Amino acid sequence: MITLRKPKPKDIVMMQELVAPEVASGIILPRNSDEVSTNIRSYTLACDNDEIVGYCALHIHTPNLAEVRSFVVRQDLRGQGIGSMIVKALLEEAKFYEISQVFTLTYQRKFFERLGFVEIAKSELPVQKIWADCIKCKFFPVCDEIALIYDI
Repeated sequence: MITLRKPKPKDIVMMQELVAPEVASGIILPRNSDEVSTNIRSYTLACDNDEIVGYCALHIHTPNLAEVRSFVVRQDLRGQGIGSMIVKALLEEAKFYEISQVFTLTYQRKFFERLGFVEIAKSELPVQKIWADCIKCKFFPVCDEIALIYDI
């Protein structure tokens, strides 16, 4: 049975192991353990007993705008609803913080559209996102990710 929980610093090693293939392929931006530790409260884990099988972060950019990022589900468990469970929990968390919009940059357009996200132009994203995160990407500045937003 899959359960959701907030991570503890001791989970960072397992989180980094889970995301490593996605980072290597350029699907997810690299985040070192210090950065994950600093932002540990923004993550939500999906666990099967004690094993982390997926996670995602809700990163707050402004009082009204947050981002779903660093989203991964173990390869062999994809398509079973775990990702939807995580993202829906993050949208509820955004509601708790009274954030009105949540965006994502992704290659998984259809997944996010099924959850109610709609495509927007990347130019609508906060400029600090581009210079704080996107510049670290091995595909920068030629990016083919899709920007999508969810109105709460």
